[in-house]
Amino acid sequence: MNRLTHLVYDYLTGQGLSETIATYLNMIALLIGLLIVVSLTDFIVRKIIRITFTKLAVRTKTNFDDLLVTNKVPRNIAHIIPLLISIKFIPIVFYDFEQFENVVEKGLKVFAIVLTLWIIRSVLNSIKDYLKKLPRYNDKPIDSYIQVFMIFAWILGIFSAFAIVSGIKFIEFLAGIGTASAIIILVFRDTILGFVASIQVSINDMVRIGDWITFEKYGADGDVIEINLATVKVQNFDKTITTIPTYALISDSFKNWRGMTTSGGRRIKRALYINQSKVKYLTKQDVDRLKKIQLLTSYLESRQQDIDHYNKDNAIDKELLLNGRNLTNIGVFRKYIDSYLKHHSAINKDMMIMARQLAPTTQGIPMEIYAFSRDKRWENYEYIMSDIFDHLIAALPYFDLEIFELPSGTNFSLIKE
Repeated sequence: MNRLTHLVYDYLTGQGLSETIATYLNMIALLIGLLIVVSLTDFIVRKIIRITFTKLAVRTKTNFDDLLVTNKVPRNIAHIIPLLISIKFIPIVFYDFEQFENVVEKGLKVFAIVLTLWIIRSVLNSIKDYLKKLPRYNDKPIDSYIQVFMIFAWILGIFSAFAIVSGIKFIEFLAGIGTASAIIILVFRDTILGFVASIQVSINDMVRIGDWITFEKYGADGDVIEINLATVKVQNFDKTITTIPTYALISDSFKNWRGMTTSGGRRIKRALYINQSKVKYLTKQDVDRLKKIQLLTSYLESRQQDIDHYNKDNAIDKELLLNGRNLTNIGVFRKYIDSYLKHHSAINKDMMIMARQLAPTTQGIPMEIYAFSRDKRWENYEYIMSDIFDHLIAALPYFDLEIFELPSGTNFSLIKE
């Protein structure tokens, strides 16, 4: 083996070259030879593994082997044999250069750690893709589990690489890290908290750049423009910038509007407070008058017929409106709101549309509108909502209803007079 190692050296010195130059050229020749062997081995092994996996894919019914190929598992595994050959023959190539041998050998060992992590990651990604196609795992946070596992794997790999480069045994290296951990935690407390928080934010997909968030504790209400290890920057709608500690996103409560922006509409949820003293039963004359409102015509005709039949079949005395079944002005107004929203061009008809009466309060009876505008842009959304309520407030007198208002100074002046 020693003769083979110095074959080029012996030839060159025999040709009259100096020993120093011959030593370097001998090393270069051996290195080129090793690179050629490693490249050919890598190519051949990849071909063999690819053919093997192709045959397995044809014979098996599962698509797991296809996912292994997609995530480059065979390709990563193929690098193992060339790597082992390199580690085996590096001492021969650098026989006369021990300092180079140590550096290259450490580099190859570090690469072996990285390659191991690549293989683990590609296998886990294949498992993740396979499980995601199974119905029973659709709602499971598989991505989170794999990401957490890979974080620990990378940390272990980085520690191993440092141990190899520094020449310290892995156990001793970990012991040294443990001793210094108290000081590290004290000095880098915010950085560590931010690092852990950024991992959790990423894994749980809590915030993305471009998301609109509301964080009352920090006075933030706007779009996320930057997420880093220690802070999250939010550009508020008044163009000011609010900086929030990253760990606050997991320790405090905030509102992310992403669900609204990715949905088919933006919610309108606002109530009119109606004066309770104006609520009444509708007479036949009132119903006839309200039938002139086109959105209510068919409803009132159908509804009145049903009520008349019921009262007639049950011999209800209608001299007093309280008896039997009746329409009320607030009930008909609620139906009008519902019809109006369903015919409004700016309202998304595929989402919830509802006009509901809430429990009476000291400020009147809340008549709440619950719907979604098609246009989610803030300015247009506000315009649509204002347009709807402008119309409904103006429509109230047609139903003999009015908005509740607390008495003002003018009201008391009128009472005095």
